[in-house]
Amino acid sequence: MNPYILAILLFGLGLGTTITFASSHWLLAWMGLEMNTLAIIPLMAQHHHPRAVEATAKYFLTQAAAAATLLFASVTNAWLTGQWEIQQITHPLPSTMITLALALKIGLAPLHAWLPEVLQGLDLTTGLILSTWQKLAPFALILQLQPSNSTLLIILGLTSALIGGWGGLNQTQLRKILAYSSIAHLGWMILVLQFSPSITLVTLLTYFIMTFSTFLVFKLNKSTNINTLAMSWTKAPALTALTPLILLSLGGLPPLTGFMPKWLILQELTKQGLAPTATLAALSALLSLYFYLRLSYAMTLSISPNNLTGSTPWRLPSTQLTYPLATTSAMTIGLLPLTPAISALLTF
Repeated sequence: MNPYILAILLFGLGLGTTITFASSHWLLAWMGLEMNTLAIIPLMAQHHHPRAVEATAKYFLTQAAAAATLLFASVTNAWLTGQWEIQQITHPLPSTMITLALALKIGLAPLHAWLPEVLQGLDLTTGLILSTWQKLAPFALILQLQPSNSTLLIILGLTSALIGGWGGLNQTQLRKILAYSSIAHLGWMILVLQFSPSITLVTLLTYFIMTFSTFLVFKLNKSTNINTLAMSWTKAPALTALTPLILLSLGGLPPLTGFMPKWLILQELTKQGLAPTATLAALSALLSLYFYLRLSYAMTLSISPNNLTGSTPWRLPSTQLTYPLATTSAMTIGLLPLTPAISALLTF
């Protein structure tokens, strides 16, 4: 892609998110979301592969449906209450419609079906943008809406955590596994949103760091399924030793960074008297942990003398920058000791 066009599209992505962040009016927020969608579509379809074009069409249709629902709900709210302010959603009907529209935008279960299919059709770089940056603008709006729909948010959160764990169990494609991982993590964030928005933001930040390092590992190894991942030890042995730690951190295993947000969320849910919800969420984390363990096993415990179905990759020098991978990997593995400091910051 022409670097000038790429720069314009990335600028459009940033501008769309910033407009949504800065807006207090529903029309402006909707405009920012639309800019975001339109800016990422050429990035998705840039390789002209049938899979990529199909994924782009699916993404466009779901995002357009969500944006239309959001616009309809905000107009309905203005009609019922005379208010266009984002903070002034008081009527339950537009409030529920907007929550569901934003859930469709970020891919919360049961409105998640598009996300694994779309992510599977994209290259890893665009997939990384879709899994991280594209979640920011809708999340900012959900955070501003949060006091209104307590039961709906808990149902969405629990369903997402369970389906995100369940859906990834029989997958062999890494991008689909990461899509289900994204659904499960978003479910955890939505669960605690109404009780402690600050814990939700910490969870979002740690999810971004962990997903960034995972995508960069797969990109460095040029891995898209478990078989190619199993052969990566011939290409980058040191990275192969570290990758299980990154994957298990995504699964939320102590003493790694990914355990911190789960710990804080379960603590908060128990404080709020939602012990059954916390128990179900913790059990759903076991499902996710299983498929991360499966990836770790394929990567580190299936080397010779075991027979492998993948072919050995060429050990060509990589053109990818390794500083971002080194930084995010270190943060993914070792930030758990900072939990008391983060807890202290959250109480302010």
